[in-house]
Amino acid sequence: MPLVRIDIPASTSQREAAALSEAVHQALVEVFDVPADDRFHVIARRAPGELVCTPAYLGLTHGDRVAFVQITCSPGRSVGRKEALYARIAADVARDTEFRAEDVILNLVETARENWSFGAGIAHYALQDRAQPATRA
Repeated sequence: MPLVRIDIPASTSQREAAALSEAVHQALVEVFDVPADDRFHVIARRAPGELVCTPAYLGLTHGDRVAFVQITCSPGRSVGRKEALYARIAADVARDTEFRAEDVILNLVETARENWSFGAGIAHYALQDRAQPATRA
């Protein structure tokens, strides 16, 4: 279960916010093999001054309109798959929204499967893992 947090400027339209969320989800499904119905996103619009991004870093320049995307997921994917995910998200967001690929800031946080509960206070993956090996999401 990836948990996706997307922070965008308050001026971002609902259409663009939905397109950004969809681009992230499709990349997770196609690159990370996440089930299509495994979608948990938090989208927060931020007032001016609440998104701080340096104008230039590591050879990239950033505009005044950035999207911060943080994805929390289970560990175990290769660096190559992570790179493919980042590239896919940035390209698809740039294609489907007014955000530039350079302004899509991505962060992946990996956490053990037993650290997830889907509700009701149950550690669902821990139960699955004790019963049989499960696929990563």
